[in-house]
Amino acid sequence: MSMDDLQNSRRQFLTAATTVIGGVGLGLASVPFVGSWLPSARAVSAGAPVEVDLSKIEEGQRITIAWRGKPVFIINRSPQLLSSVAQSTELLRDPNSTSAKQPSYITGPLRSIHERFLIIIGVCTHLGCVPLYKPKTGSIESSWKGGFFCPCHGSKFDMAGRVYKGVPAPTNLEIPPHKYLTDTTLLIGAD
Repeated sequence: MSMDDLQNSRRQFLTAATTVIGGVGLGLASVPFVGSWLPSARAVSAGAPVEVDLSKIEEGQRITIAWRGKPVFIINRSPQLLSSVAQSTELLRDPNSTSAKQPSYITGPLRSIHERFLIIIGVCTHLGCVPLYKPKTGSIESSWKGGFFCPCHGSKFDMAGRVYKGVPAPTNLEIPPHKYLTDTTLLIGAD
């Protein structure tokens, strides 16, 4: 092998090695750049839809997730909690939810797509406090059937988020736009 062939061979090796190392470096450098295209946690909380796995919520349990900077309550209502909705109608200010902020596809006294799950923004419509989840009968007063109680000013809501008469809150709790992707997967923030 001549000296020119040896130098050509060496040059080709160095060119190939430099190209490979440069390609790997370019690939690694592009990861943060491509990642910057994804929505940030701030953007997600500002309004991007949030996916929730409902299979992990036990009967009677409430979980809270953040959407648009607000707490969203998701409650797996037991048969007892569902029956309490029908029992409190005469005590409510807006039992048919005619003045409530809710999507048009939410109808009926249960205010939900699937009767078992209540998806509701956990902000009192009086002054924006976060009401407490009080599912136990009699836990607020003897006639209490279960629901939400705002201890700041005494507003009460039933297990469908409907406001009681005679309390400071003017309207029912708000229901965010949502849809079911599967039987156990919920998407909050999209119709």
